[in-house]
Amino acid sequence: MSKKRVCIVGSGNWGSAIAKIVGANTAKHNDKFEEKVTMYVYEEMINGKKLTEIINEQHENVKYLPGHKLPANVVAVPDVVEAAKEADILIFVIPHQFIRGLAAAMLGKIKPDAVGLSLIKGFDNSDPKNIQLISKVVTEHLKIPCYVLMGANLANEVAEEKFCETTIGCKDKRLAPLLRDMIQTQNFRVVVVDDLEAVEVCGALKNIVACAAGFVDGLSLGDNTKAAVIRLGLMEMIKFVDTFYGGSKLSTFFESCGVADLITTCYGGRNRRVCEQFVKTGKTIKELEDELLGGQKLQGPATAEEVNGMLKSKNLTDKFPLFTAVHRICSKELKGSDLIDQIRNHPEHQANLAAA
Repeated sequence: MSKKRVCIVGSGNWGSAIAKIVGANTAKHNDKFEEKVTMYVYEEMINGKKLTEIINEQHENVKYLPGHKLPANVVAVPDVVEAAKEADILIFVIPHQFIRGLAAAMLGKIKPDAVGLSLIKGFDNSDPKNIQLISKVVTEHLKIPCYVLMGANLANEVAEEKFCETTIGCKDKRLAPLLRDMIQTQNFRVVVVDDLEAVEVCGALKNIVACAAGFVDGLSLGDNTKAAVIRLGLMEMIKFVDTFYGGSKLSTFFESCGVADLITTCYGGRNRRVCEQFVKTGKTIKELEDELLGGQKLQGPATAEEVNGMLKSKNLTDKFPLFTAVHRICSKELKGSDLIDQIRNHPEHQANLAAA
């Protein structure tokens, strides 16, 4: 088998953390991978110097992952076509709003037998009537298969090499071991499952629940309430996947991509943090994103809006009151303090009452 070349499309907080792992692993498994890893970096000026130059000279993304050295074999490239043209494996880790534009730039300029691995959490809503999974957008627009990686993986903790797990959704049993070897370390453990759609949808939906957890924290409603919100959120995630992407396995929700990612995001993620301040300060989501995230993008409110459109199209908003409430609060149709009234008579409670 010829050695595989890897390109990371994206270089934010999470992209840089993954670059640290992938760079080390391609060097370690140099019988399977070419050592050099290209990383597409959206060019920015930092204190009068290009970010790509800083990364290539200092081996550190000083804006998005300061304090963590990247392996010297990770090379920052400001042109996505140049970065990707020789790659056999393309790792996509950019805000989901930008995937179509980058795919359009790359079409016809990458290897026809390349494969994608999406780490992007969110849906594509370029066509509100036809919301798609990001992996499907990659496949449709680049004409390559695309698999997914999702898990309880806060980027800074991964970069600090604290122990955690992740889930790869991949139906290709021959490719799965290669993807695992590219990603897995002693402290970043990988489980591969073939339930690709459920893995990916979990990664998007948990950000909506994290917004609700942030409202709970901002309103000082306590740990019992937060636990209830997380549980009801998980039940809505399972029901949503079953409704729109039938055929998934319940066991997938108990992998890192499911309940573990949900828990860590509801306690430590940026969606929780921004939504806590949203109900405390009265500022808009956009103001807080600019103020708190240093150029990173928030996924939860946008995903809540996209999901709300899907639910409305099937007249199902009343079956998903938590998802619906988060969208209505983020869009200022409701106050944060209205959250509990929206979920007090959740269908989960009614179903249990009927069963009793």
